[in-house]
Amino acid sequence: MLALDFVNTLTAEEDRLPQWLAEQGLPWSEAVLELRGHVEAAVLAARDGDEPDLAPVNAALRGAPAYEVLSWSGSVVRTQERQGDEVSRALAVLAGAAADLLTSPAVLKVKTCEGPGCRLLFVPAHPRRRWCDPATCGNRVRVARYYQRHKD
Repeated sequence: MLALDFVNTLTAEEDRLPQWLAEQGLPWSEAVLELRGHVEAAVLAARDGDEPDLAPVNAALRGAPAYEVLSWSGSVVRTQERQGDEVSRALAVLAGAAADLLTSPAVLKVKTCEGPGCRLLFVPAHPRRRWCDPATCGNRVRVARYYQRHKD
């Protein structure tokens, strides 16, 4: 999910937002950085059944309104384009991804990783999943438990 990937660019160790934006073909700006915090707060509030502050997400959506364009490619194809400058379009795309998640039943399933020091969000494929990545965070927890059981 693009919205969770966006939020998860801030880990406990580093901020990967500039690299992630470059990989997505989106420009970096302070406004994008601010939007990430607003999206994270909105997702966590909606997950917990609290009313999120949607004003920043709505403002980003209004900054580059979408419109549909028809073209011909052997048949009529409908695509969506956005008005506005490059940063406004990027904000609108990211806010749109957040809107998709916030209006989806999946927002109620969003979990915060239980790994020590991890702050990543994820939607578990299985309801008992506790870690963002069983191979990293999950393995660290299992190894720590094993060590504690066998250290004496």
